[in-house]
Amino acid sequence: MAGALLKRIDARVGDAVEGLLRHHHDRRLRRLGHHEALDRDAVAAFAAGDPPPRPGCRLQVLVDGAEALPAMVDALRAARSHVHITGWHLDPAFEMVKGDEPVVVGRLLAELAERVDVRVMVWAGAPVPLFHPTRKEVEADVRRLVRDTRIQAQRDPREHPVHCHHEKTILVDDEVAFVGGVDLTGFAGDRFDTSGHPARRQLGWHDVATRLEGPAVADVAAHFRMRWHEVTGELLPKPAMPAPLQGPGTSTVQVVRTVAEDMYDALPHGDFRILEAYLKALRGARRLVYLENQFLWSPEVVAVLADKLRRPPDPAFRLVVLLPGRANNGQEDTKGQVALLADADADGGGGRFLAATVRSLSEGRADPLYVHAKVGVVDDRWLTVGSANLNSHSLLNDTEMNVVTDDAELARATRERLWAEHLGLPLGEVRGADPVELVDRRWLPIAREQLERRESGRPPTHRLIGLPGVSRRSMRLLGPLQELVDDT
Repeated sequence: MAGALLKRIDARVGDAVEGLLRHHHDRRLRRLGHHEALDRDAVAAFAAGDPPPRPGCRLQVLVDGAEALPAMVDALRAARSHVHITGWHLDPAFEMVKGDEPVVVGRLLAELAERVDVRVMVWAGAPVPLFHPTRKEVEADVRRLVRDTRIQAQRDPREHPVHCHHEKTILVDDEVAFVGGVDLTGFAGDRFDTSGHPARRQLGWHDVATRLEGPAVADVAAHFRMRWHEVTGELLPKPAMPAPLQGPGTSTVQVVRTVAEDMYDALPHGDFRILEAYLKALRGARRLVYLENQFLWSPEVVAVLADKLRRPPDPAFRLVVLLPGRANNGQEDTKGQVALLADADADGGGGRFLAATVRSLSEGRADPLYVHAKVGVVDDRWLTVGSANLNSHSLLNDTEMNVVTDDAELARATRERLWAEHLGLPLGEVRGADPVELVDRRWLPIAREQLERRESGRPPTHRLIGLPGVSRRSMRLLGPLQELVDDT
């Protein structure tokens, strides 16, 4: 009796706080002229406004650091004119390629700077030393990066309180761009990990990036040009628009970003089209939503997902989310949102929703594996990859960049590759299989069995494991309350 009463009170408090936060976000975006970001009736593959979707692009999805980082090295070494990099943090000693002849990012950029212009822009660091990296830590890293080199590096301090510059991009000659979630740093965890994720007695790292060619590269370059000019005063040449690529393997790609208002003179009202793109795609979902993300806190996103579970658009509708087992602070990571979605799923009879995580696993030993990827797939016809988490920081306050495509073949292939990795199956067993069948016969049974094994003290037999979703919403909504304060 007492437990049921507590749950009802808890739900009401959680609903009230989420409602307050959503109202605040709605009022803020309307005041800034971005009402389309929260248009409750809008369904589309792309966000409105500029830059528009660009046909004739080639988009490659790079899964995990062991694939993404060497691809970045190859592109950087081929630079003829310039290299432009943005990041949350860059460690000059970070090894982009491991082995007997490691490629260290600071040394690589120093060598490149002898023949091409190399510009690096990173977040200036936390002004309050309760968070890391601090201003002093970033200043020291930048000094190490540029010492005795021709590298031009700038720290961007134009964040709002407790927010940061979180995007991760690499531009080579304004012809090739990398956009995704991989930072060039070992800070808080080594980004170099293979898709096999063996247990290695340290924190593993699952991440995703993209390699982009074609017209959309100019949009990535224009964003860097804007930020560099605002921070340094140097106005770089306007990037030329690459010609659309022809032939098979090309996609229509849109570059979307988050930039808070009053941060840069060129964007006084900000830009919130990552939020818009996600919500438009999720509202149109019919059969499958698959999300990989570091956080699932956004009340706007969760509200759309909960509505899909309560009123499924198709009898076969399934929602699968892959999240870290623990947040950066070591606590349960979902702030009650998994519990909310589990309750919504139960309202419709259950079995449509799974929240899971993955672990590094070797010979029966499991080590932590951090899910840092930011990937969204809807109905195998819409795909986004980038730096944005599904929380109010990334969707409304931090500087972020994602790419979006309606290339159904690429969306399906990306999901199949990620599912083969997480389910521990050969790609051939996943490719072409009905995703709903895979959720029901693979994802759900494995995740539930492995959670039961952990709770009973038995050793793991699979990398995948379910998340229990046990956190109370009223207890775990202190984060959104803090975001509400930060947004004002």
